[in-house]
Amino acid sequence: MTETLTDGVRAADGDLVDRLRSQAERYHAAHPFHVRMNAGELSPAQIRGWVANRFCYQEAIPIKDAAILSNCPDVAVRRRWIRRITDHDGTDGQEGGIEAWLRLGEACGVPRAEMLDHRHLVPAVRFAVDAYITFARTKPWTIAVASSLTELFAPDLMATRLAAFEKYYTWIDPEGLTYFRNRLHQAPRDSEHALEVVLEHCRTPETEQQAYDALAFKNDMLWAVMDGIDHAYPS
Repeated sequence: MTETLTDGVRAADGDLVDRLRSQAERYHAAHPFHVRMNAGELSPAQIRGWVANRFCYQEAIPIKDAAILSNCPDVAVRRRWIRRITDHDGTDGQEGGIEAWLRLGEACGVPRAEMLDHRHLVPAVRFAVDAYITFARTKPWTIAVASSLTELFAPDLMATRLAAFEKYYTWIDPEGLTYFRNRLHQAPRDSEHALEVVLEHCRTPETEQQAYDALAFKNDMLWAVMDGIDHAYPS
């Protein structure tokens, strides 16, 4: 294995990036529920069930990112990573992703209170999301960062989803689709930083495999969430 190229970049980095990107085929974009969603085949009740359950994951994102920060000794990484928390929690005067998802729920006909009290939450979804938070808290911070690299695949899913909602689900107020629009530019920025961290710190066969396995775990978690929703809201 050639270890160095110009500017200190390892030849092996390209191999690792290729391995990580190969997991795109396991991303939950290919889940049957998402396939039906993007084909315009879901009922309003199914859309509402998905939105209400997915909110559990949206709430967990800043919590898992805070867990990663709590284990990270690198101030430069922390200064950039904290942007993810404010993107979802928002700031004074600026709506975050959690608020945007609540507005999506309202646009779909799910009252805000019903999302916040989790009355529609499927146990399998809660279990999967809790497992992800535990992973972020207990794994080495660089490996937890690697699990976030599903963001490499997210922009394509968001673009397809946004187009599907605008075409097929016209009963939803377009103003409620802001979350999807925001992630079109947030996800590429976030995945670029996460990939930089992984390539810098995962420099042995063992840590490269751990990074790959972390991304596989995240893919499995997202798929399990969709399985739970699909079972609760069948066609």
